[in-house]
Amino acid sequence: MGMPAEGSRDYWRGVLVAGGFTAIPRWTQDSAPGVAEHEVPVPDELVTAMRGLAGEQAVSLGSVLLAAHVKVLAALSGEQEVVTGYVAAGGGPLPCRLTTESDSWRTLLVDAHRVETDLAAHKDFPVDGLRGELGLTEPPFETVLDPAGDGGDLAEDTVLRVSTPQSGGRMVLRLRYRTDVLDADYAARVAGYHLTALGLIVADPDAEHARQSLLSAEEARYQLEELVGARRELPPYRFHELFEQRVQAHPDAVAAVHGEREWTYRELNARANRLGRALLARGLRREDVVAVVTERNLDWMAAVLAVFKAGGAYLPIEPHFPADRIATTISRAECRLVLTEPGNTTTLDKAVESLPGVQTVFVDTAYAEDHAEGDLGVAVTPDQLAYIYFTSGSTGQPKGAMC
Repeated sequence: MGMPAEGSRDYWRGVLVAGGFTAIPRWTQDSAPGVAEHEVPVPDELVTAMRGLAGEQAVSLGSVLLAAHVKVLAALSGEQEVVTGYVAAGGGPLPCRLTTESDSWRTLLVDAHRVETDLAAHKDFPVDGLRGELGLTEPPFETVLDPAGDGGDLAEDTVLRVSTPQSGGRMVLRLRYRTDVLDADYAARVAGYHLTALGLIVADPDAEHARQSLLSAEEARYQLEELVGARRELPPYRFHELFEQRVQAHPDAVAAVHGEREWTYRELNARANRLGRALLARGLRREDVVAVVTERNLDWMAAVLAVFKAGGAYLPIEPHFPADRIATTISRAECRLVLTEPGNTTTLDKAVESLPGVQTVFVDTAYAEDHAEGDLGVAVTPDQLAYIYFTSGSTGQPKGAMC
């Protein structure tokens, strides 16, 4: 008699010590406490397919429901490892820990069956007593899946209880939830996610579940289209042209401050125009890439504006990046001109040594050249390349996005 109990103790210690229940996002504007219920029928053809898959895999129907439930909780919480309550046959809810790191629905189903079997084998152990010994005060879970139940009462720490009882000879998906945490619309969406997950499992058990969405077509359309707000026509001007309009309207207003330096719109515009003409004088053509390697200061603002005004494409580069990364970025962007400032050229100098044809221009040098301060008037079309932004890339090599 002692061995099974000791084995159960070790099992539950491993589950509990890992810690942390899975919290689902609060989604209600009503803080009034209460309990509500949402019920939706499970289509007969889906029930038939679920039972067929369970028989094929030699698992229980509860395992299929558990796999779907865990996938929904992972999607809601953003966590791969999920802890929920699970009601094994003939007992109360027990902590159930599962991961969604598996690649396919079938693997997730097999994992759910294994955990369900373990829970059934250790369900008689006094888990609450062990939690007291371990000094665990937080609730072990706030969601419960009760496959064979009818919904049941919500325990004090339970936010959501999901069950699949029979009603009128059909299986229904029943959600009981706390109204100070979830509202009716959210509960309906969660029910829909469960049905979608079950449908995806039976449709193609070998599919990669991470690549599949639980959103209905209606909700996807709502999130992608309706949440963006009212549609407005964009002004028929480029960014630098809108800036030039501001210069005309408020030339002496302060445009930017950095430390103890401040420039008015007139001053910033004049410097940007002089830099833009310096770039054109060095052969800048439409959509040519210009790297700006400076700290984020007022000269950086003037340099970026200058690139736009001259019709070029802005390439941001941190001056403290390693030389090989700077060289790779400049080379891949096919950049021929670099705007920089004294004091920030240590790694840049090393980078351009291996790049013939790349010309470095100091901002101060360009300011000192005899260039006019009026707007350039270069025609820039809406479909022109504006900038290239490089990320580290999944392979560790810089990859550029052309915008």
